[in-house]
Amino acid sequence: MNRREEYTEANDSADRPRTGRWRVIDVMATDVITADKNMPYKQVARLLADNDLTSVPVLSGGGRVLGVVSEADILRREERSFSRLGAGLPRRTHREREQAEALTASGLMTSPAITIHPDAPLGAAARLMNAHHVRRLPVVNPAGELIGLVSRRDLMNAFLRPDAEIATEIADRLTAMPEAAAMRIAVSITDGEVLLTGELPNAGMIAAAIKVASEVDGVVAVASRLTAGSVHHQAR
Repeated sequence: MNRREEYTEANDSADRPRTGRWRVIDVMATDVITADKNMPYKQVARLLADNDLTSVPVLSGGGRVLGVVSEADILRREERSFSRLGAGLPRRTHREREQAEALTASGLMTSPAITIHPDAPLGAAARLMNAHHVRRLPVVNPAGELIGLVSRRDLMNAFLRPDAEIATEIADRLTAMPEAAAMRIAVSITDGEVLLTGELPNAGMIAAAIKVASEVDGVVAVASRLTAGSVHHQAR
């Protein structure tokens, strides 16, 4: 059994209810195509093309993620005879020139890789992807060893949850709030858009109830028709 199998078996998402904040481990793929650091240039290019990949993690002999080779890294070689200055483009960096001459994955790769921990919330993965303009993130354990891969498409799974499942989780969370016994809230949801209706003891609890509902994975928006006594509160 390898490290990926050991970790995912100990944290088997199939045995956990899909409630609470989803984590990277809940949606990541564990069958990951990788490249050895000594893999020749052409084999890396073939690996990407044959498997319809935009990038591939590069591993050490011990399974640690050393970097990532992307299609852009592969194409550095194609730029060698092209003058960026004549096209009004910035000069190549020293690293880009090195990549253009690289013969193995270790020379081609962008390093260090942008990685994420399996227990990170999906929002953290989305933020990393957007901030660094990447489509996939290697998932690593505390030792930096690869245990999975999460893509933008994987993150979308949270928004594909059935409305009934989301509504049930919202109701359960609202029931766990302080003074829940004094609350009368109905939860309705259509295509991830939640509507809260009912009455609460005070106005402060209205904002808290809206926050609870909005933090459930799969919720697109929360509208409120909650009231506190004779005060009607409406938010969107």
